[in-house]
Amino acid sequence: MDVEALTRDPASGYLERPRVALDAMGGDHAPEEVVRGAVDWAREHADVDVILVGDEARIAPFIDEALPPHVTIVHASEAVDMDEAPAVAVRRKKDAAINVAMRLVRDGKADAVVTAGHTGAGVASAILHLKRLPGVDRPALAIQMITDKGPLTLLDIGATTDSTGVNLAQYAHMGSIFSEQVLGVTDPSVALLSIGGEQGKGEVRVQDATVLLEDGHLNFVGNVEGRDVPHHPADVVVCDASVGNVVMKFFEGLAQVIFGMVEEEFRRPPWGPLGYVFMRPGIGRIRERFDYEKLGGSPLLGVNGTVLITHGSAKRRMVGYAVEVTAAAARANIPERIRAKLIEEGVDKSTAQRKTAVLHHDDESSLVTVDEADEGG
Repeated sequence: MDVEALTRDPASGYLERPRVALDAMGGDHAPEEVVRGAVDWAREHADVDVILVGDEARIAPFIDEALPPHVTIVHASEAVDMDEAPAVAVRRKKDAAINVAMRLVRDGKADAVVTAGHTGAGVASAILHLKRLPGVDRPALAIQMITDKGPLTLLDIGATTDSTGVNLAQYAHMGSIFSEQVLGVTDPSVALLSIGGEQGKGEVRVQDATVLLEDGHLNFVGNVEGRDVPHHPADVVVCDASVGNVVMKFFEGLAQVIFGMVEEEFRRPPWGPLGYVFMRPGIGRIRERFDYEKLGGSPLLGVNGTVLITHGSAKRRMVGYAVEVTAAAARANIPERIRAKLIEEGVDKSTAQRKTAVLHHDDESSLVTVDEADEGG
């Protein structure tokens, strides 16, 4: 995510000193890499309060010296494991770090949450404790994809699968608002990702969403195909979470393969090393553009609070960027901007009053439900 874009407009509830609650127990390399990454970043950024949420006894060994005054620890005795059913674990483990972090935001003791942990648990906990915005049946995870004409916003990339046409239409509204209000894109174009560019192609939900979007007032440009995405076919591209997650991870893997092949060729004697001498600056610039760690993570759009979910494999460098982006998102007051725009557009009068949200972890196949009436503390 473009941090400069997030902080571009200091109006609309700009927050001078955000308080970021970090799930210190979430992620493949937690707590060590998460704690070290957050503390290292905080030592260089005294204008953001960082709250490490997790088991104090497990956090302490990874703090090498006295914490800065703007870094604190809030104890949480439990954590959600990656192999647990998200909604069940969130409701059962009331003192899980992700739940404690979300309650800090709910109770006004923090302004944002960032986690590298279980995606499904993060989404479920956000819905359970922060609630959804009016007009939003399901939240969506958004990410900025690198293209040859600059980044585009892709959503949903992993919040909830098995979406309907109505869900996709709501994602389109949230993505458009995010692109316009936060990233500064004027009248952002919106497209649906499908198996063909022609109208009528694709799944039923894509066709249903097309009807809804054509009747609306978004700058809807129709369907786009997967091969179009690298060429920036629209400012916002909308799809179901399962599709978006595959697209995102395919791009990540492809970038690694391409750079690996280029490096292999430059090692080939006799001319490879010599060619690298001349090409090195350009290759470095391209690699910089494709450095996904600098994106920090994905904002969860559609809940009543600022939540960012970063890569589960994040190490200290990416954790630092994740905290930075989360702080910038909190300053930009993304949920309030989306809420205000949804009300202005009349989208808040949709089907958002359902009490049960169907959730998927992006790597799981079993459906789980969260009853919002039972907050579990």
